[in-house]
Amino acid sequence: MNSLHIGIDTGTHTGIAVWDSRGQCFRAIEDMPIHKAMETVAKYKEIADQEGARLYVRVEDPRQRTWFGTERMSREEERKKLQGVGSVKRDASIWEGFLSDMGVWFEMVAPKRNVTKLTHERFVAITKWKGRTNEHKRDAAMLVFGR
Repeated sequence: MNSLHIGIDTGTHTGIAVWDSRGQCFRAIEDMPIHKAMETVAKYKEIADQEGARLYVRVEDPRQRTWFGTERMSREEERKKLQGVGSVKRDASIWEGFLSDMGVWFEMVAPKRNVTKLTHERFVAITKWKGRTNEHKRDAAMLVFGR
């Protein structure tokens, strides 16, 4: 049976990638606000249902991260960094509730269990994706690449 795998990199610019297991290719790699990303997941749930495919979603979950690299920062830099960390942790909670309510299979993934921080060149070499990327798109894509 065919399956669609969606990777979500939480944050202000939510990375979202859709991997098609039958075609062994990405259908999309994008970034967008969280509400648009949720609409996109709902759209792909309908597509999966229409195609008789299974839908799997993997969300990078910063709540499972144990360090944040603030030891060499000024107080102001540390405050801003931790504020951002709190924001993406909140986003992960929102995603968890949204996906539970949708009734789709999902997994909240610890950042250390994903390949992150790839350069565009390295990402292209691994995935053969020709489109434009940024860190959020690449992190989302690596959550589902090759599944």
